[in-house]
Amino acid sequence: MLVAQKEIEVRYAETDQMGVVYHANYLVWMEIGRTSLIEEMGFKYTDMEEEGILAPVMDINISYKSPAKYGDDVTVHTWIDHYDGLRTHYGYEILLADGKVAATGLSKHVCVKKDNFRPVLIRKYFPEWHEACKKYKKLSDMQETRP
Repeated sequence: MLVAQKEIEVRYAETDQMGVVYHANYLVWMEIGRTSLIEEMGFKYTDMEEEGILAPVMDINISYKSPAKYGDDVTVHTWIDHYDGLRTHYGYEILLADGKVAATGLSKHVCVKKDNFRPVLIRKYFPEWHEACKKYKKLSDMQETRP
């Protein structure tokens, strides 16, 4: 399993009146982490989009654990939690500099044609991307316990 790590310095504009990071900014950080993971795998979203394929979010969940504040440094850890050739689920853990978990999350995506939003098989359009997703995805609990 490949886990990308992306450091982010919390900017003042990302905080709310209470001085903590506004909850929607974690979505932006997750996108940054996802892009970083894709690039570490050797690909770019823009290459997919130039071929008329998009990867919209189908579902997203975030659990907030500890507040991040202006001036904090956070690290976004991102990995492929699930991949079945059609759907890709990305897992996230956002850590504060002291190691505390600020948030965890999961986003679910499916590749679609830009012109009609019909799902496409990644292996058909991007076989190298398909192989990389299979190679770097998180192993299931059953696989992890095998010798």
